[in-house]
Amino acid sequence: MSEQPLNPSPAGTPDDAAAGTAPVAPGPSAPGPTGSTAADALPIPAGPASDAAPDALSDEDAAARRAASFERARRLRQEPRFPGGPAADPAGSHHERRIRSFQPRRSRVTTGQQESLERLWPQWGLDIDGKRVLDLAELFGGLPVVLEIGFGMGEATAQMAADDPGTGILAVDVHTPGQGNLLGLAEKAGSTNVRVANGDAVILLREMLAPESLDGLRVYFPDPWPKARHHKRRLIQPDFLDLVAPVLRPGAIVHCATDWEPYAEQMLEVLTAHPRFENTAADGGYAPRPAFRPLTRFEGQGLDKGHVVHDLLFARV
Repeated sequence: MSEQPLNPSPAGTPDDAAAGTAPVAPGPSAPGPTGSTAADALPIPAGPASDAAPDALSDEDAAARRAASFERARRLRQEPRFPGGPAADPAGSHHERRIRSFQPRRSRVTTGQQESLERLWPQWGLDIDGKRVLDLAELFGGLPVVLEIGFGMGEATAQMAADDPGTGILAVDVHTPGQGNLLGLAEKAGSTNVRVANGDAVILLREMLAPESLDGLRVYFPDPWPKARHHKRRLIQPDFLDLVAPVLRPGAIVHCATDWEPYAEQMLEVLTAHPRFENTAADGGYAPRPAFRPLTRFEGQGLDKGHVVHDLLFARV
């Protein structure tokens, strides 16, 4: 499953920083009413300094064009793809830029996914804007709530919601097709215990959840960021767990699953070392896959390739 999220918007990566359009090469000044350019109207000082005036004007013109280009790109990133649906950049620029554990994707949305987004988002969707604290009791009608970060196309999330209607699932992702797909699947199954959150899960955890308001956290098959220089982007890190611990009730379960062996080892090490979490496995290692976690298509493909899937279940103390 993809990460979105914290994913879960949650503040950008070096790749994000490059999201603006390329600077526009300087061009000629705009002609005035008589056809002359602004440069023609400038007094030309005598002596060698006269050669510098056109260059200075060109530099100013290029800077103005670059500023306009970046502003157009910023506005495009903030425009929603579907009126009334998930925002393109819900937290905007009012939160600090930082390294993200996810890469937003705006791939093709099918007609059915678009219809679900436009019709169901106002009822079951929310943007992670960092401007308010969510009332989960009101949002889920008093159900205990589990946060799921990164749900991909939503098949496993929809199945877990249908199998356990007594638990609310706050599902976070930034993948628009997956958001629409999950909304459609939940409606088809008659599940009313799913809410889809769009944006950075880190902002959600830090700004929008009350202390001890969650009954669990699920992170299934997050991006392993396999290259060593990208390990800092992995979601399960000590700083992330520091954000998670205060919003979980005592005894709440953090459940992670991955088929990437080195990441599983890091998860086990980081969770074991954190003072607010305790391994539920008697031997201090990995846990068997619990029955409530469906075997997803993605997981099945990995197993077919010989991958080993590891589950980790840690209780908040």
